[in-house]
Amino acid sequence: QVQLVESGGGLVQPGGSLRLSCAASGSTSSIYSMGWYRQAPGKQRELVATVTSGGSTNYVDSVKGRFTISRDNAKNTVYLQMNNLKPEDTAVYYCNALRNLIGSVFATDWGQGTQVTVSS
Repeated sequence: QVQLVESGGGLVQPGGSLRLSCAASGSTSSIYSMGWYRQAPGKQRELVATVTSGGSTNYVDSVKGRFTISRDNAKNTVYLQMNNLKPEDTAVYYCNALRNLIGSVFATDWGQGTQVTVSS
C-alpha cells in the first residue's frame, strides 16, 4: 500500500492562490501516476489533474490555465498550484496514487483530504 498525506488547504479569497502538497510513502516504486480529485457538497467527485511518473499531465477543463500539477519523484510528492481561485473551486481535495501491480491490474490509494474554501 501507499500512504498519502495532503496539506496546504485553507481559506482564500477569490482570485487568490493556494498550493497543495501530497507526500507518498510505502510501496512508492510501483506508482504509475498521482493526481488530485475534489468533491464539493452535493456534487460527484471529479478528477482535477493527474501527472504520470514520466511527467504527462491532464486537467479538467474548468481548471485549465489556472491550476498546475507537478511532481518530485525523488521526494514522492505531488503538488497542485492553484491560481485565480474561484468560489466554485471550493471542495475537499483528495490526493490519489495509481499503482501498477501486474500487467493491466492497478490499485489506487487515497489521502484523507484537505479542505479548500474560496470565499470573500
